Amino acid sequence: MSFKDVKRGKPSKKSRVLAIINQKGGVGKSTTAVNLSAALGEENKKCLVVDFDPQGNTTSGYGIDKDSLEHDIYDALMDGYPIENLIVATPEKKVFVVPATIQLAGAEIELVSKIARESILKTMIESIRDEFDYVFIDCPPSLGLLTINALAAADGLLIPIQCEYYALEGVTKLLESMKLVKASINRELDVYGVLMTMFDKRTTLSNQVVEEVRKYFGNKVFKTVIPRSVKVSEAPSHGLPIAMYAGMNKGAIAYRNLAREVIRRG
Repeated sequence: MSFKDVKRGKPSKKSRVLAIINQKGGVGKSTTAVNLSAALGEENKKCLVVDFDPQGNTTSGYGIDKDSLEHDIYDALMDGYPIENLIVATPEKKVFVVPATIQLAGAEIELVSKIARESILKTMIESIRDEFDYVFIDCPPSLGLLTINALAAADGLLIPIQCEYYALEGVTKLLESMKLVKASINRELDVYGVLMTMFDKRTTLSNQVVEEVRKYFGNKVFKTVIPRSVKVSEAPSHGLPIAMYAGMNKGAIAYRNLAREVIRRG
């Protein structure tokens, strides 16, 4: 896939770069990166998903064989390999991925000696962002240098929060990090939206957590909640977003509703 294959001319509006982030693992970051981008693709929005997590779950979630990759985001980050040469097509024709492999895990240490180490990803994304309506960065579950790079590159944070005990645990630390980055590196950074995931309407706990998060974040919380769904969990093993794996599943419907909310927010 060459860069010319995804060029579309000047966008009608400025693209938006969103970091999908939560320092807790297992809250649905990669699931959201895959399924929200696919749902936006269905709405004729061109999306780029930058897999910035060494686990590479977004890469495999779109059916990309990590073992067959000659280069990934690590090569761009550490060696200056052109990011446009990393862009890979997905089953959803409007969505493209910059893949990651476990090789990225070494970058946390190796970045320490780099000049302008916090802004490398931002510089990379700036060169291509206007070819897309949305650029999503799937962040690792940590607050290290990879995540700082994502915060520096993003216009806003999309924070998935699982409907479970201690749902807000760690979010305060994330918001503190956001404020530090905003003050020193990226003055435009703010919370774009908060997404409740793995919601089970049958349980009192899920409803209590949603209420608690809405009190904390107010109108930053999306009206759409993502339900717990076996099909959503199965879809990555088939290398497909839920919309293509089980299009009428409640999870697919929820992500389509979320995509429409995102479009309305601009």
